[in-house]
Amino acid sequence: MTTYNVIGKKAARKDGPAKVTGGAEYAYDVTLPGMLHGKSVRSTFPHARIVKIDATKALALPGVHAVLTGEDIAGHVYGNRVRDVPVLANGVVRFIGEKVAAVVADDEPTAERARDLVEVEYEELDTVFTIDAAMADTAPLLHPDMLGYQGFMKPPAQPSNVFFTNVYGIGDIEVGFAEADQVFEDTYSTQRQHPAFFEPRACVVDADLDGRVQIWTSTKAPHGLKGQISLAIGVDKEHLLINPTYVGGDFGGKGCPWDEPLAYFLSVKTGRPVKMVMDYQEEFEAGNPRHASFIRVRTGVKNDGTITAHHQDMIFNSGAYAGLMPQGFLAGTDRIAANWKIDNARFDHRHVYTNTVPGGYMRGPGEVQGSFAMESHLDEIARKLGMDIIEFRLKNILRPGDATPMNEHFSGVRAEETLRAAVAKAGYPKAKGPNVGIGISMCSRPAGGGETHVEITVEPEGTILLRTPIFEQGSGVHTVLAIIAAEELGTTVDNIRVVPWNTDAVENDSGIAGSRGTRMMVPAAHEASSEARSELLNTAAELTGWPIEHLESKDGAVVNTESGEQIGWVDLLARVPGRPVMGRASHKDMGLAEYTTFGAQIAEVEVDPETGQIRLRRFLSVHDVGTVLNPIGHQGQINGSIVTGLGYALMEELPIEDGRVMTQSFADVKIPTIADLPEFETVLLPSDEGVGPYKVRSIGEAPLLGVAPAIANAIRDATGIRFHDLPLTAEKILAGLREKNAAG
Repeated sequence: MTTYNVIGKKAARKDGPAKVTGGAEYAYDVTLPGMLHGKSVRSTFPHARIVKIDATKALALPGVHAVLTGEDIAGHVYGNRVRDVPVLANGVVRFIGEKVAAVVADDEPTAERARDLVEVEYEELDTVFTIDAAMADTAPLLHPDMLGYQGFMKPPAQPSNVFFTNVYGIGDIEVGFAEADQVFEDTYSTQRQHPAFFEPRACVVDADLDGRVQIWTSTKAPHGLKGQISLAIGVDKEHLLINPTYVGGDFGGKGCPWDEPLAYFLSVKTGRPVKMVMDYQEEFEAGNPRHASFIRVRTGVKNDGTITAHHQDMIFNSGAYAGLMPQGFLAGTDRIAANWKIDNARFDHRHVYTNTVPGGYMRGPGEVQGSFAMESHLDEIARKLGMDIIEFRLKNILRPGDATPMNEHFSGVRAEETLRAAVAKAGYPKAKGPNVGIGISMCSRPAGGGETHVEITVEPEGTILLRTPIFEQGSGVHTVLAIIAAEELGTTVDNIRVVPWNTDAVENDSGIAGSRGTRMMVPAAHEASSEARSELLNTAAELTGWPIEHLESKDGAVVNTESGEQIGWVDLLARVPGRPVMGRASHKDMGLAEYTTFGAQIAEVEVDPETGQIRLRRFLSVHDVGTVLNPIGHQGQINGSIVTGLGYALMEELPIEDGRVMTQSFADVKIPTIADLPEFETVLLPSDEGVGPYKVRSIGEAPLLGVAPAIANAIRDATGIRFHDLPLTAEKILAGLREKNAAG
């Protein structure tokens, strides 16, 4: 492994001081002269025709400036790719919580009072809440005009509640099933999960500030958002400017338009800037949670455990709209079986419209649902075959040179090495106490593609200014950029000042998503830093006459390694006033990375037979990695994914009754606290194989994928019961235990 001066050493977060001292400016903190406050009036019915909206009482309230309805801005729709979300519902509402009108007032309390005074008359329509109901022949069609929608990757042939269908795989599953000695079938279902970021969505829009539409908003992808808002409001992108703010948590959920188009129309209506902030009832009722799913799984195996065929039929409840997904569907479903060698595999993937809260993207979209089904199913097959669960996995694990079940080839495949390291660290098999179980799962996730830019400037006072179009969304991306600049320029991370650009600085940038941040940023930061270093050395060589081949940048100075002489950056730049010493670079790579990140995870649980309560005693996560740039940030990504997965496995959900989300505050939505966490154990398997100049591999999402199935498999080991529906609450476990006991 290569040794570096800065890379691989612990580095404090660049955004840390501003956040803990209150200096960080979030969208909520932005205040403009004359700013008004907007609030949305939301539907109380899951599917209904809007008969009449009466805003008389709201408009009579002192301090209220305007009320907008869907009729006022008819035809304005938005979406990440599929443009099917109306800025305000016009004519019909499709879920409880959909925006039907908006009020704008002098302050937020007045806007809230006015919102409650708007009277809406509805005519109820037939509803579909579940996947089965939506796909029934007699189901009401929720989007009869969908053939006119823009953005479907595979436009439907005719209007249908099933708006996306895809099939992918390898080989011929009919041949594979014919070769099998045994065939196993099962079904699994998963729940909705909210990202639970502590900063709710917020934005400020000024429709005419210095002749531009200026926007401050909580987003991880400002350039993508700019394009989507442009289409929604009918204003050219060149007239829009998105200004940087801190993002108080994202986890996949803050990449699409939300209130920005509506705030724009309110700003146009009043001639003043408008701020809109969602409260948490709105977040849980009308946000964009992880999709609920229903998955049928069928696998053929030989008696020796060799998998001959595998079929998954995945159906996702997408709620009322498709526009909150970046591609109009969940792209991550092609990652769920990448740990295994299966020569005949097929994956059917469908999305359906229902009268429920629309789903969006959340960390590991589609992968988390599919991995729970895949890894639980394989574990059950091993048990039914009477095989050791490790032996069965090793029989079928992906090895170098193998194609994945999606017919992809990756370099540096280390799935087997990762699994064996996890087994060795856990000491499996080992003696267990009563009601204790151990569960194992695998995970894999390559970095997605994208585009980004970096500019490095050596400032006259000797500090380094690093400019980036990427907003800090909480994952430490600015710290990674500073580490690269410090390494290449021979300085410290503390000496790097990271400042994000607004959207005028570059034509496009992909933002943060798909575990691609490090993959995109590192090559750009490396090239820009190298260019700036070359400028420094060339300037020093010209002024001193020292041979360029003997110069290096180190500790804030240019050093002549032959003579030992040096000149500080400050002195050097003082002798060439006005001469910029800088570097700028771009990196664009839109395909998947050549390398993926494999992981093996082992959970140990104890189940209380009297209450069904589950205690997670131990959680081990083993990952193959390339070069780790910042150990603190790297471990933070692993820990964060595990906590998210723990909540998904055991407690988090947005239950829906008659179309209404029943958990509408953090008092009802249970997320893990420190009391729920065991001590995490992590084993990293570094290598010299990876992407970019430092050979890195992604880590953002991979550790999440195996958490729920590892815990589910451990519960199966402890109780002898296979549970098929997430979350695995104490109530479900207790009911299962009682049913088992009653059956003898």
